[in-house]
Amino acid sequence: MAFTLKSEIIICLALTLGAWAWHAMSVHTLPELTIAEQHEQWMAEYARKYEDAQEKAKRQVIFAENLEFIKDFNKSESRTFELGFNRFSDLTNEEFARSHTGYLVPKQPDSTETIFFGHQSLIEVAPDSIDWVEKGAVNQIKNQGRCGSCWAFSVVAAVEGIVGITSGKLPVLSEQQLIDCDATSYGCRGGYPDNAFKYIIRNQGIASQYTYAYHAMDGTCNATKAAEHAAQIKGFMDVPPGEDELMIAVAQQPITVVIAASGREFQSYRRGVFNEDCSSQLDHTVVVVGYGTSEDGIDFWKIRNSWGKAWGEGGYMRIRRGGGNSKGMCGLASEASFPIA
Repeated sequence: MAFTLKSEIIICLALTLGAWAWHAMSVHTLPELTIAEQHEQWMAEYARKYEDAQEKAKRQVIFAENLEFIKDFNKSESRTFELGFNRFSDLTNEEFARSHTGYLVPKQPDSTETIFFGHQSLIEVAPDSIDWVEKGAVNQIKNQGRCGSCWAFSVVAAVEGIVGITSGKLPVLSEQQLIDCDATSYGCRGGYPDNAFKYIIRNQGIASQYTYAYHAMDGTCNATKAAEHAAQIKGFMDVPPGEDELMIAVAQQPITVVIAASGREFQSYRRGVFNEDCSSQLDHTVVVVGYGTSEDGIDFWKIRNSWGKAWGEGGYMRIRRGGGNSKGMCGLASEASFPIA
């Protein structure tokens, strides 16, 4: 049978419309994925594997509980932020806090004498907003893994930032050196930022990450690598408590801060301006890399975390600035410090 061009076009159009209609119907009539199916999809996305079926079943139960928590939280239309899946979604909140925080005040603070300097160019009025990521003073997001080394990551990021600002060249420095060589901290069990700054000063510098690579575990200090300095600082200074003081400091460089980060909302943060009550226990160290005001008119701090790009807004979080808490949301403005290059 011969077909005209017109009839061929009509047949093709009918087939296309039919296929589209079937696809639309199938999408809307497919049953919701089971917990097991969602867990399998999550495992594939985050390359998660388990030792045996028993461990997998245990993690699936935890995954289901976290899924329910996320869904219930996101139902509220009044939230300024939302939660979502990430690579922590099969961990209990206790497991997450134990393996991914790491701020720890030493039992015996380092008494080594260190010269403290005032800020390089103290300003009286901070600008309305600043973003050191956009200004090129912040490296790509790193991942501390299951090692309580946040203290090392925050100190390194702050040193990278000020060296980049003052020299015009942004180095990539070694967290592993601090874990292995700072004897006043506890490696993957936690550490104290001020003591890490003191170690860098005593050592007369810190190596690059390429020289002294990260392994996410405690190791023995490699003195040879530690002596290959890629950056130096001459001092550091603590920021007086309070958001006004922190704002002036952040206007000049990325600042190391301590926060309470072990809550379930923090664990599953996806996007938006975090505005939730936190515990009173300071347990994590991050870097404030900017501040501003959201499209909804909410003032925020921008923090750089060390949990990889799959957490939060590509590894970053916006957290409420102001709001009447003198110590800042989650205690963010209570303990802050910065290096001097």
